[in-house]
Amino acid sequence: MRRTLTAQILSLALLAFAALLPAVTHAQPRLEASAAPNIVATGSAHYLFDTLKLDSADGERRYRVVIARPRTAAPAQGYPAVYLLDGNAAVEALNDTLLGELAATNPPVIVAIGYDTPQRFDVVARAYDYTPQLAGETPQADPLDPKRRNGGAADFLDFIEQRIKPEVAARVPVDATRQGLWGHSYGGLFVFYTLLTRPQAFAAYAAASPALWWRDGNLILGRDEDYARSLAGRHARLLVLRGDSEGRTTRPDAPPGATPERIAQRSRATGTLPPDALPALTARLGELPGVETAFQEFPGLDHGPMFPASIGPSLRWMSAPARP
Repeated sequence: MRRTLTAQILSLALLAFAALLPAVTHAQPRLEASAAPNIVATGSAHYLFDTLKLDSADGERRYRVVIARPRTAAPAQGYPAVYLLDGNAAVEALNDTLLGELAATNPPVIVAIGYDTPQRFDVVARAYDYTPQLAGETPQADPLDPKRRNGGAADFLDFIEQRIKPEVAARVPVDATRQGLWGHSYGGLFVFYTLLTRPQAFAAYAAASPALWWRDGNLILGRDEDYARSLAGRHARLLVLRGDSEGRTTRPDAPPGATPERIAQRSRATGTLPPDALPALTARLGELPGVETAFQEFPGLDHGPMFPASIGPSLRWMSAPARP
């Protein structure tokens, strides 16, 4: 049964949650290493943690994968599993209150896929891993920073499917039919890429502030028929989240200290799509047979704060049983 939810006015719970978030002066998420220990270091009353170190097939990137498994016994079919991109920063957004809430209902295994660095983000590695390869472009430069490469999404998805998922399944009983993928910004772009090219990889998808402006809307403009073909005969759930302040700043995603030229470049790159493109795409996808979509807009939040704000709602949504 298809259901499409377009939430322009959020629930009181979301409003209260947003009100608790600290004020943030920059649209970009913080890149530096955190001074505070995260939940893996402090421990949880509800989850146990394992950490893996894995190398990419080409040896260019080294990943740190945190597997959070519930302390409660697994159901007969295994736990649902949710994979979080930008895992270093994603782990920082977890706390024991959230984990306790998850443990009391449908506790998922949480797999945070990060990079083996003390920084919260590896901006060079993620720019490569989370973006598709375009035909006829080798090497492929990143539109926000020509020093970074794009085009590794297919290999990264292979890495998740062939390396990370088997490692998780070897350690924790997982329900292969209830796996989800979350990503923010370029990570959200990767979520849409996976939904478009290999929708069978996950049952649930959550894209927070997805960078669908990338390469002049390559994954969104004129691709409705491609999504329809890819999703034909499949059941998939998609949650899209966005802050209502996104795109209203005069320096979209500009890092502190950026030159006027870099700011102008970013403005051109991120200004490709109209403001209603994201909810409109979500609604259109929700009209496809077997596809359930939801759109949530967070009041008062910009691009950077949407990273931590979206993780709790996404974990709850993806670990819940699908609607009949």
